[in-house]
Amino acid sequence: MSDLHKIVVVGGGAGGLELVTKLGNTLGKSKTAQITLVDKNRTHVWKPKLHEIASGSMDYTAHELNYSAQAHEHHFTFRIGEMHSLDRQNKQIHLFPYLDEDGQQVTPPQSLNYDTLVICVGSLSNDFGTPGVKEFGLRLENQNDAKNFHSKMINSCIRAHYQPSSISQSQLHVTIIGAGATGVELAAELHRTTREMVSYGLDRIDPQKDIRVTLVEAAPRILPALSERLSKATQELLSSFGVSVLTNSKVSEVSAAGVKLSDGRFISSELVVWAAGVKAADYLKNIDGLETNAINQLKVFDTLQTTLDENIFALGDCAACKWLGSKPGQGEYVPPRAQAAHQQANHMFNQIKLRLAHKPLKPYVYKDFGSLVSLGEFSTVGSMMGGLIGKNLMIQGYFAKIMYNSLYKMHELAIHGVFKVLLDTLARMLTQRTEPRVKLH
Repeated sequence: MSDLHKIVVVGGGAGGLELVTKLGNTLGKSKTAQITLVDKNRTHVWKPKLHEIASGSMDYTAHELNYSAQAHEHHFTFRIGEMHSLDRQNKQIHLFPYLDEDGQQVTPPQSLNYDTLVICVGSLSNDFGTPGVKEFGLRLENQNDAKNFHSKMINSCIRAHYQPSSISQSQLHVTIIGAGATGVELAAELHRTTREMVSYGLDRIDPQKDIRVTLVEAAPRILPALSERLSKATQELLSSFGVSVLTNSKVSEVSAAGVKLSDGRFISSELVVWAAGVKAADYLKNIDGLETNAINQLKVFDTLQTTLDENIFALGDCAACKWLGSKPGQGEYVPPRAQAAHQQANHMFNQIKLRLAHKPLKPYVYKDFGSLVSLGEFSTVGSMMGGLIGKNLMIQGYFAKIMYNSLYKMHELAIHGVFKVLLDTLARMLTQRTEPRVKLH
C-alpha cells in the first residue's frame, strides 16, 4: 500500500468531497492510488444550505454527511484534523491535534505524506479589520456557526417571552452585514421562521412589532452579482416582509449593543451576523513559499497547479484561478461559487488520471451557468446561462426555485449516486409531513 501514489485532499467541502468520492470509486477501489481526505470537522453540510440551518427552516441532521462513513463506502481514508503547515521538500502536511468540545485532545498532531496534494479548504468571512467583528459578530462559515446562530435566536425568543419587562429596542433585532447571496437568503428565511417559531406558544411576542431584521450593504445595491432589475425586485420583496435594507452604508464598528455605521448612525441589535466579503484561511498566506494574493488565495495556473509547485493543486474558494475566456464585467478570476468548485472537482479528477498516466494536463475553463438566490418559500431569483449565451437570462419564481434546488441535487448525486439520493429525498418528504416546519431546538 505504501508504494501506491499518495493523493491527499485537504478540505471536505463541496469540491473536496466530490473529488475524493470520485477518486475513491475509481483509483481507490482498483487500488491504483491511496486517497486521503483531511478535514477539521467530522461531518459535511453543503455550504449554500447554512442559511437554512441558521434560520431553522432545515433540519441539518437529515442533510449531514459523516466523513468516516463516506470514506468506508467509497474506498478512501479520512483523517480528522486542521492543516497548519506544509513541508514541500519532504512532501508532507502537518495537522493540529483534534480537540473535543471540552478542549480534550482526541487525536495527536499528525503528519501526512503526499505525492499529489490538493488544497480545497474553501473560504472564510473577511471582516476587513472592522473593530468588534471577531468579538461580537456571528458568522456562517460552517454548520457549527449555523447551529450556534439558530440556538441563540431560539433562546432570544424564549427569553423575551418569559421576561417580566417589556421587550427592549435591541431585543429580537438581527442585523445582517453584507447583502450578497448569504445575507439576503438569511434575511428572507428569518422573516418566515421567526414568525413560525413564536407561534409555538411564545404569544407574548408580537412578530410584526417585536421581531426586526436589518440588512446592511456598503455597495449602492444588494445582490451585485445579479442584474439591477432583479436586485431592485428582491429589495422590494424584502421590504414588503418588513426587512429594513440599508445600502451605501459602511460598518465602522460592531459592539455588544449593536452596529455603528461610518456616518454615525447606530443600529441596536441583539444578534449581528457578518456576511460581507470572503478570504482564504490565514495559514495559507505564503505557506512554505507558495504564491498567494491579498486575500490568501493560492495562485494557480490554468491546470489548477500552484505556480511554484507542480505537485500541489488548489481548487474552489481558496484558489486564485484565472477565468479563461471571461467577458467584460465577469471578472478576471473564477468567482467563489459552489458551481465553480463542482466544475473544478470534475476537472481535477481528470487531471489526476492524466498525471498518473504521465500525460500533459489540460487547462480548466469555467462555464458560467449564472447565479441563483433563494428567498425561502416566497421566491427565487437569478440569472441563468450568462456565460454560455453571451447575455443574462433573468428568471424568478417557481422555475428559478426548481433550478436552485437542482444545484443541491447535483451535489448529492456526485457524492451518493442516484439510488441513495432517491431514497433520501423520499424519506425527507415523508418526514416533513410529521415534524414542525421550523426546527425548534
